Amino acid sequence: MAEPTDTAQEMKRDTDAALRKTRDDLKEGARKIAEDVRDTASRLADNPSVERLRERGAEFAESAREKGEEYASRARAEAERLYADGQRRADDVAHYAEARYDELSDVVRRHPARALGVAAGIGFLVGLILARR
Repeated sequence: MAEPTDTAQEMKRDTDAALRKTRDDLKEGARKIAEDVRDTASRLADNPSVERLRERGAEFAESAREKGEEYASRARAEAERLYADGQRRADDVAHYAEARYDELSDVVRRHPARALGVAAGIGFLVGLILARR
């Protein structure tokens, strides 16, 4: 089973990668929309009819709405995937911690004097370290 720090680092890497991908997708979508606006503006300059302006405006608004829905859907799906992955990894870490706790409890039950000695030694060392500050 993976170490808790490895799992946390993997989660951080996955989250960072998903964030970069989502950011890149949003930048690409914004770039495409900006190109559409420029194209529309150049076409409108060639044909300034009011009716045509309304049609192009409606087309642009529809295109922007569709792109927005598409990217929102992608972001929502990615967030759900990350959440499910985080839940799975949190469960793995919880099971790992529970197994280690059970092992430690068994060792303490089998060798109580040794466990008490180790605890006293650790307490003594921590006391020395804190007393020097």
